[in-house]
Amino acid sequence: MTTATQSIPADATASPITPHRAPGPRRRSTGTVVATSITYAILVVLAVIYIMPFLIQLATSFKTDADASANPISLIPETFTNAAYTRLFVNSDFPVWFGNSVIVTVFVTLGRVFFDSLAGYALARLHFRGRGVIFAALVAVMSVPAVVLLIPKFLVINQLGIYDSYTGMILPLLTDAAGVFIMKGFFESIPTSVEEQARIDGAGTFRVFWSIVLPMARPALVTIIILSFQGSWNELAHFIVSTQDPGLTTLTKGVAGLASGQLSQGSQYPLKLAAAAIMTIPVAVMFFIFQRRIMNSSEGAVKE
Repeated sequence: MTTATQSIPADATASPITPHRAPGPRRRSTGTVVATSITYAILVVLAVIYIMPFLIQLATSFKTDADASANPISLIPETFTNAAYTRLFVNSDFPVWFGNSVIVTVFVTLGRVFFDSLAGYALARLHFRGRGVIFAALVAVMSVPAVVLLIPKFLVINQLGIYDSYTGMILPLLTDAAGVFIMKGFFESIPTSVEEQARIDGAGTFRVFWSIVLPMARPALVTIIILSFQGSWNELAHFIVSTQDPGLTTLTKGVAGLASGQLSQGSQYPLKLAAAAIMTIPVAVMFFIFQRRIMNSSEGAVKE
């Protein structure tokens, strides 16, 4: 009898294959954890330092005058009262200041969005003689301190006969160099092929700008809206040299008067800080609403 021998594979005697385990979460080293903890601790401290003045301002506005003088940095009023806010709206010109600021801010914001966009599109797309000189002058204006222009601005406003009027308050602020610079840079990032197709269809220059290019520039427009709103709402120097009529006083000018002792004698910390707190609210609301849209380059992007 012949015995049949079967060959046994060499790997048959090897140990059974262990199933592959999915890698678990990598454990962070102690040094990384410590560094991260220190970083977050520093950020928290900086955030508290930054927010603390606003919290003190808000808390003090609900204090009595005596409490505010005795405990100026306390965050909990001993006697909670809204007397400062009542006095602002009932026994002062604060509503007039607020209304004037709203009027000026709305018109200046709309004007800057329109005129900055027009100027930025012209510098980005239109080819005309002197374009480089105009852009160089624009950059030069951005480097000039605003305080240097106060006296020339007063002389021009007075010569035009628009001193002590809404026109004199609004007209000089309807455009700014920074806004034109931002819009020019954004328009240059938009492909020209979109405009060429619109012109082939018979659209004119303004129609291309208004209907095609401007809707694509939404991120830059939101940025201009926020900067213009904040800048015109917080403007002070221009209103000092352009108006003298108490009926045209804005919030910044009125609050500055409060800080110098207007309406009463003494420190009046709750009154002053209540006015400052109300003045802060519109800008904060505007920023928190549109902060995610500031120069978001992913919006309005097109493919070639």
